[in-house]
Amino acid sequence: MTNWKADLDALVEATTALTKSVRVEPPMPRTIVEPNRMPPVNLNTSERDEIRQRVANFKAHQQRLIQERKGYAASEWKRMLASQS
Repeated sequence: MTNWKADLDALVEATTALTKSVRVEPPMPRTIVEPNRMPPVNLNTSERDEIRQRVANFKAHQQRLIQERKGYAASEWKRMLASQS
């Protein structure tokens, strides 16, 4: 039977040596990031006008995404057809 106490002592010594050899550096200082702020509300316009403007901006953004998606699909289709030739 092996001497488990000697093995345990050797393991403890190795672990102690390892922990002494590891150097812990202080963490980097954290930087504060400002959150994105909502644009200021124009009190001269009504809430309905603001909602209309936001909806119009959203629709324009959606149209841009649709056009980009169509362009990407068309380019992939052309690439696939070209690779078959």
